[in-house]
Amino acid sequence: MRRTEIAPWTENWFDVYHIEEVLLQSIFSNELLEIHHIGSTSVPQIGFAKPIIDILIVVKDIIKVDEYNEQMIHKGYKPRGEQGIVGRRYFPKGGDHRTHHVHIYEVGNINIEYHLNFKEYLMNHPDEAKTYGELKLHLAKQSPDDVRVYQDGKEAFCTEIVKKAMKWASERRNNKEENREWRLA
Repeated sequence: MRRTEIAPWTENWFDVYHIEEVLLQSIFSNELLEIHHIGSTSVPQIGFAKPIIDILIVVKDIIKVDEYNEQMIHKGYKPRGEQGIVGRRYFPKGGDHRTHHVHIYEVGNINIEYHLNFKEYLMNHPDEAKTYGELKLHLAKQSPDDVRVYQDGKEAFCTEIVKKAMKWASERRNNKEENREWRLA
C-alpha cells in the first residue's frame, strides 16, 4: 500500500530531475519536443512535496509513445496508458515507493498549458504556493495511509489554481503582445 509521505522542499529534487531528463531524452529522442520538471518538487515556494519527481514530456505523436513501453519498463517505469486522462500516456516508477511520474502529451494538448501555467503561477505567487504546501502537509497528516483521500483533498484547491493560472497566463500574453505592438508603432 502506498503511503502519503510529504517532505520539506530540497534543491536535490532538481538534480534528480536532471538525471531522469537525460535518460528520458535518450529514450524518446525521435518523438520528444520538450521536457519539463513539473509538480510540487519543481516549485520551491510550495515548501513541501511528496518526494516524487513529476515530468512532463511533449511529443510529436502520442500514439507512437506506446512503441517505447518496453524501453520504459527496462528503466523501471510501468506503462499505464491514459490512466484516466484522454490523450495522455502515464508512466510511474518505483511501485509502492514511487520516485517519478512521467506524463506525456502530444503537442497542442491543453493539459500541457495547465501543468506549465500551474507551475509558473505558483512560482510567481508565493503566498498561494505556501498555502498549497500547508494544505499538502495537513492532508498527509490527516490520511497518511490513503493516497486517494490526500488527492481528493487537494482537488478543489488545484482546480481553482489552474483557473487562476490560465487567466494569469492569458493576461501576461496579452500584455506582452500589447507592449510589442506599442514598440512597433
